[in-house]
Amino acid sequence: MDIQGRRRSENFEDRGAGGGGHGGGVGSRLLFGALRMFGPKGALVVAVLLGGAYFLAPASIKRALLGGTGSQGAGEGAKVCEVSADNAKACDFSRAVLASTEDVWDEKFAAGALPNYGRQVPEKYPRPTLVVFSGGVSTGGCGNATSASGPFYCPADDKLYIDPSFYDTLAKRLKSPGDFAQAFVLAHEVGHHVQNVIGSLRLKVKGETKEQVSVRTELQADCLAGVWGHSARADLSITDEDLDEALRAAHAIGDDALGHTDESKFSHGSSEQRVRWFRRGFDTGDPGKCDTFAVKKHGDL
Repeated sequence: MDIQGRRRSENFEDRGAGGGGHGGGVGSRLLFGALRMFGPKGALVVAVLLGGAYFLAPASIKRALLGGTGSQGAGEGAKVCEVSADNAKACDFSRAVLASTEDVWDEKFAAGALPNYGRQVPEKYPRPTLVVFSGGVSTGGCGNATSASGPFYCPADDKLYIDPSFYDTLAKRLKSPGDFAQAFVLAHEVGHHVQNVIGSLRLKVKGETKEQVSVRTELQADCLAGVWGHSARADLSITDEDLDEALRAAHAIGDDALGHTDESKFSHGSSEQRVRWFRRGFDTGDPGKCDTFAVKKHGDL
């Protein structure tokens, strides 16, 4: 993909190193309560159904992440984007991708193309803000988080949060390199913002567990990320090779790929599901095709 000459979003905030976050217990404080999942040691992450964290690795990788301190060389109070050339590039890239999602969702909202969940959807897309931080961050209503949380969306303040060092984690630890894999991460979190606006982020489904509903939520966000990719394909010169990068990333963060074997406890969906729903959005460019909540049986997702 090519971001040269493309607009950069102004809805961007550099919180700097430290960012107001505080140590352990992140999962228990994020987004109105945490779901306990991913590993026997009970590491906590927040289900994105409740605005939670995303892209967590297997237990061994999580331990490494929890031991990290975020972007290298960031002193207390230093601007994250100014710490290194890598960070500057990551920040610039993130702003370009965010701007592209703004353009796409501006158009989709204006056209009334979103699924209907009984809420009056605005014709004007309310753009979220992207916050970059290093080490830790304090959100406006979702508690404190560290870089170990991975990228996440906070519905209480309509902001996306990411430590730029996650891109390196994505490439090396999750074995999903490439700029379009990184773009997929951001587009997925933007997808959660879209869900929050249209009313599907906190939906409940009669007879289903929190984990099962979370799978519906995550797969819809994957599909919405694909819708963005479809719509931005020409502007960003997205190639088949780029698409492969995103598909590898979607596969890598399926619950089964992360080592989970009990399907009843899946909270994000299998690798096959995540790839298929992202591909559905990418192939059609239609948010209406992303209505995972219209699938009557959970087993048919």
